[in-house]
Amino acid sequence: MTTETASHKLKGSKNTLLDRKSDHIELAFQSQTDKSTIDERFYYEPMLAGHQQHLPQFTFDGKKLGAPIWVSSMTGGTEKAHKINHNLARACAEFGMGMGLGSCRPLLESNERFDDFNLRPLMGDNLPLYANLGIAQIEHLLTLGKQQQITDLVKRLQADGLIVHVNPMQEWLQPEGDRFGKTPIELITELLDKTELKIIVKEVGQGFGPQSMKALLKMPLVAVDFAAHGGTNFALLEMLRHTGSHFENYSQLAQIGHDANEMVEMANRIVDEEYEVNTPQLIISGGIKNFLDGYYLIQKSHMPAVYGQASALLKHAQQGYDYLVEYLTSQIEGLKLAHSYLRIKR
Repeated sequence: MTTETASHKLKGSKNTLLDRKSDHIELAFQSQTDKSTIDERFYYEPMLAGHQQHLPQFTFDGKKLGAPIWVSSMTGGTEKAHKINHNLARACAEFGMGMGLGSCRPLLESNERFDDFNLRPLMGDNLPLYANLGIAQIEHLLTLGKQQQITDLVKRLQADGLIVHVNPMQEWLQPEGDRFGKTPIELITELLDKTELKIIVKEVGQGFGPQSMKALLKMPLVAVDFAAHGGTNFALLEMLRHTGSHFENYSQLAQIGHDANEMVEMANRIVDEEYEVNTPQLIISGGIKNFLDGYYLIQKSHMPAVYGQASALLKHAQQGYDYLVEYLTSQIEGLKLAHSYLRIKR
C-alpha cells in the first residue's frame, strides 16, 4: 500500500486511488471558483512550511493557553445556563482556553445559582477564568463602600480577576435598566484603587471608539475585550424584547459602533503613537465567525491578543459536549493550517 493510499484510508475516505480520482472527476465542475470569492486578507504561501502539528505558544495573564481562543462572557443564572457553562468549562480544560463568565450579579444577592458559575473545578488551576459584573453594579457597591463584596465574589469563584462590562446603550434601552452617574473610567479607576483585583474591561456588542480605547489602554488592566459591533449586540437584544414604537424609535441605535477590524486598527495607532500604554493585551471579539477571522485579527494586532467567540460556542454548547468538541477541533486544526500557509496582507 502506498503512503498516499494509506493516508487516504486514515481519513475515512474511499479506499482506492481510483475511487478518489473518480471523485475528482465527478466533483470538478462543482468546485469552480472565480476571483470574486478570493479572501483578500491573506497571501497564500504553500512553499515555506510543512503541516504544523502544534500551534505557537500563547499566554494570557501569564498562563499558558493551548489555543488563542477566549470563551467570551455569555450566560448564567438559569438551568439552561448551567449545562452550557459546564460544557464550555470542560472544553476549556480539554483545549487549553480561557473563559469569561456571564454576569455574576445573581451571586451578589444569593448563592442559589452558584453552581452555574462554579467552573474552576472543571477548568483546573492553570487556565484563566474571570468573573463578571456590570459597571452599574460596580458603581452601586463602590458608592455604598461595599467593594469587599466584589473581591469576595471573585475569591468564591476562584477566579483570576474580574471582567467589568460597560453597557450604557443597553442600560438606557432596557426599561428596567440601571443608570450610572460617574463615567466608567472614573469607576474603574476607583475600583483599581480600592481593590487589588485584576481587571478586564469589555463592551457588550458595539465596541469602543478611539478616545475610549486610548483611555482604557492607559490603565493598568489585564486586557481590553472589544465585544465589537458585528457579534451579539445587547442593545439590539433589549430592543427585541419590546414591540411597537420602542423598537421603531430606537432601532437605528443598533447600527452604532465599531467592528473588530476597525478596533484593531485603532489599538495599533494608539500603541504606535502613544508613550503611555499600560494594558498589555487584547481580547479581540465581536463578529469573529471562524478561525480565519480570529487568525487574521490577532496577526494584524500590534499587541499580544487572543480572539473571543460567544454565539458560535453557545450554539454548539447547547447541542451537547460532543458537538462543541467537534467544532473546536475543526477550528484549532484550521488555525494550524493558517499558521503554516497564510500570511496577512498588512
